[in-house]
Amino acid sequence: MSDIEMHDDRDAGLLIARTGGDIAGYIQYFVLEEPQRALVPVHTIVEPAQEGKGIGGSLARELYAIAAREAIVVAPLCPFVVEWAARHPGEAPAVPDTLVEAAKAAVADHPELY
Repeated sequence: MSDIEMHDDRDAGLLIARTGGDIAGYIQYFVLEEPQRALVPVHTIVEPAQEGKGIGGSLARELYAIAAREAIVVAPLCPFVVEWAARHPGEAPAVPDTLVEAAKAAVADHPELY
C-alpha cells in the first residue's frame, strides 16, 4: 500500500502505520542493548478494518529498514514478524539464537512492559 505513513516513536517503543491520518496498526518493540544492539518486536496489531491490506507486512518491512539504516539487527519475538521474516529472508537477515534468547530474557525480566 502506497498510502501508508510510518512513524517511529522510539520513546514509546511503537512503529505506527497510519492511513488517511488514522492509526491502521503498529508494532510494539524495544531496543535490546546486550549482547548486541537490536530492535525487538513483541507485538504487531492491525486494526480490524485494516486487516488484509498489507499493513502488517508494511510495518515489518519498515522495522527491518530502520534497523538496516541504524546498522543493527532485528531479533523478532512477535509471531507475525517471525513468520514475515521467514518469508522474506532477503529483507530480514537471520540473527543468532543467542540474541533471540537474550531478547526473551529481557521480556521475562519485565513482563509488565510487554
